[in-house]
Amino acid sequence: VQLQASGGGLAQAGGFLRLSCAASGSGFTINAMGWYRQAPGKQRELVAQISNGGIVTNYADYVQGRFFISMDYAKKTVDLQMHSLKPDDTAVYFCVIRWRYYGRTFERENWGQGTLVTVSS
Repeated sequence: VQLQASGGGLAQAGGFLRLSCAASGSGFTINAMGWYRQAPGKQRELVAQISNGGIVTNYADYVQGRFFISMDYAKKTVDLQMHSLKPDDTAVYFCVIRWRYYGRTFERENWGQGTLVTVSS
């Protein structure tokens, strides 16, 4: 399973950006997809996650009400809409997928290459 992320870039404070991530491969089912971020000098942290076929979502407190995650389960894609951006949202954003082969219970995890989001004040 491979991930290809797109989107990101530069935005002004209060602005909007959208991140997308597509999973490719065959013979697998998705348990969850999500986004993490890592700012310079800081640890990687969860931004948002979506699971159960796109039914269950959870967000970090610092993005609650501003960021919205959605999934197209059939297309194996996940989007992150980022509204009301703040300079503190500046980070490299990573897509992650937790998946398993059909008929198997062991869960695997893969990460995308990261995409930079820069928010200017």
